[in-house]
Amino acid sequence: MIKKLNFYHSLFFFNICIILSALEYLKNESFLILCFILILSIGISHGALDHLKGKKLLKIFKIKNIFIFYLGYIAISLFVIICWILTPKVTLTIFLLIACYHFGKEDTDFLVKKKNFLINSLFILKGSIIIISPLLFNFQDTADIFKLLNFDISILEINQIFLYSILFLSFLANIALSLKQENDFKSLIMMDFISILILNYFLSPILAFTIYFCFLHSLRHSFSLIFELSKNFKRGAIMFIKKALPLTIVTVLIYMISFYYLNTLFVIDEVMYKLIFIGLASLTFPHILLEYLIEKNEQ
Repeated sequence: MIKKLNFYHSLFFFNICIILSALEYLKNESFLILCFILILSIGISHGALDHLKGKKLLKIFKIKNIFIFYLGYIAISLFVIICWILTPKVTLTIFLLIACYHFGKEDTDFLVKKKNFLINSLFILKGSIIIISPLLFNFQDTADIFKLLNFDISILEINQIFLYSILFLSFLANIALSLKQENDFKSLIMMDFISILILNYFLSPILAFTIYFCFLHSLRHSFSLIFELSKNFKRGAIMFIKKALPLTIVTVLIYMISFYYLNTLFVIDEVMYKLIFIGLASLTFPHILLEYLIEKNEQ
């Protein structure tokens, strides 16, 4: 059921990307406020069941106090923020590498059951398209975003041949991950790859990322969580919303408080970019660590 749902999801997303690419008024605007709202609502909600996974992890380690999980999760998030403030270049670089792995793995996880070093390497290469494509098609706009995050990549003089080489390796990784799949799921993997290219070629980097992050990555992960809650999709979706809503609201409140404070220090666009990417980094690190620990201890 989950495979068929994800196939139709990819097909629908692919067609939406084609339609969006034809809309002229989308091409020269970033729609930053809209992106900020979408990431705050749809985007971060797919990690809002981490407290349930935390209970599962504590059960594996025979720990009863749930506050130990919350304390650890918050501590890791704060540690990431502090690292970003002190060493932005190093932290951003590590975050991008982890994000490549996370995007590659989560978007394909339902098709690949056996994990090993080769598969994990393919996940990194597959997910690298999220970072490489905006650099290829909108280098200056992407460099401007990096600069707001305290990393001036324009001084690196990144070679176009290098970027195209990584893109080609990402393409090969998609091919490799699809080799043993049925035809529908081979096309699913390639549709996702082409969709991301279309978004980044025609739209601004932040809008392309937001559409991918919210409507492909987050929804796909949410589908898997829904089916973990119930085999009936409708019942599972209702349960997911109820269980995800409290932490989503708490996260939004933290973002709003941070926005209010940072708005006194930076211009509004810079505040939103910092909150989007530094905020996502602070949530991604503990989220991925939690997934890894559960997966490792369930083997």
